[in-house]
Amino acid sequence: MNIYYRNTIWKLALLVFAVIIGLSSLLYTENLVKRLKTEERKKVELWAEATRLLINSSDSSEYLPFLSSINENNSTIPVILTDGADNIISARNFDPEKIKDISFLQTELARIKGKISPIIIDIGAGQINRIYYRESIILRKLTYYPYVQLSVIVLFILVSYMAFSSSRKAEQNQVWVGMSKETAHQLGTPTSSLAGWIEILQLKYPEITITEELSRDLSRLEKVAERFSKIGSRPDLALENIITVINQTIDYLRSRTSSKVVIKIDSGNLNEVLIPINSALFSWVIENVCKNAIDAITGEGEINIRISENDQASLIDISDNGKGIPKSAYKRIFKPGYTTKKTGWGLGLSLAKRIIEEYHDGKIFVRNSEIGKGSSIRIVMNKRIS
Repeated sequence: MNIYYRNTIWKLALLVFAVIIGLSSLLYTENLVKRLKTEERKKVELWAEATRLLINSSDSSEYLPFLSSINENNSTIPVILTDGADNIISARNFDPEKIKDISFLQTELARIKGKISPIIIDIGAGQINRIYYRESIILRKLTYYPYVQLSVIVLFILVSYMAFSSSRKAEQNQVWVGMSKETAHQLGTPTSSLAGWIEILQLKYPEITITEELSRDLSRLEKVAERFSKIGSRPDLALENIITVINQTIDYLRSRTSSKVVIKIDSGNLNEVLIPINSALFSWVIENVCKNAIDAITGEGEINIRISENDQASLIDISDNGKGIPKSAYKRIFKPGYTTKKTGWGLGLSLAKRIIEEYHDGKIFVRNSEIGKGSSIRIVMNKRIS
């Protein structure tokens, strides 16, 4: 299991945990709201009964103070009392500035009718009154509270995740840049020493042909040191013929790759494609993508590099006939730590993406892939320095 996959599991676990907390709070609050609705219904029914007894107060004069207190104590639930024809008789607990406006009360009555069934008051002689009510402001706020709470939790997680990711990325960049520059520094001394010894060998033993191969490897080490030294700072870009740079990179790879791996370059009728690049870093990108293609074909197969251009950019398509990439991994393969190899660090394509997109303002992505048939990686390089 690679580092990227483990990090993804932890992120998903955190998200699931937050969702469980939010949903638990939502369910608990909804249950509480249902209970409060029942209690409010009972209060209105009690208020309706008190109103009925007050209307027939001649029979219950000894309870008048108690019944009046029940009516007076309803200070939270908005109610409208109507006659049998739904003509408004009175109302309580609405906006004091609007409660005298009959059109306002009629509008509220129409709204209430479609939501909560009224309570019937039998006042005798075949006549009835109705009490219409709506939920109290406290209950309405409580109804929306869990959704607000869930939104706050989600927002908090998103902000925390972004802050954590940004902080971790900055820390990773700092460590990566420090290691890169230290590597370049450490390579400087032995490469200088090797250059001196090779020069001595060439002067004293000119007949030894191995010094030529040693010189090529030394040049390679110097290029590696140069690449690492440029990580972390904006490299200088210059107009270079990318066909030449790609050919030089592939020539190096061919000399150090199995003869069973065939690498072809197709530039069509193009002989020169000038693009503002840093040749050392751009060569590193081509090398990393091709090495991944070599791994994909498991040491035997074909890699095709096609170079084309339009008015705004040059396109480099690197295709192989290897095992392919699942669609779910199209973006993940460019993440640090993602690898399908047991011994890999998962940094090659991540570094390639950084060089192309951050240093050259280009794009690199999986153009297409099919499991068991191969993949194609596209690099888009702008023709103008932004």
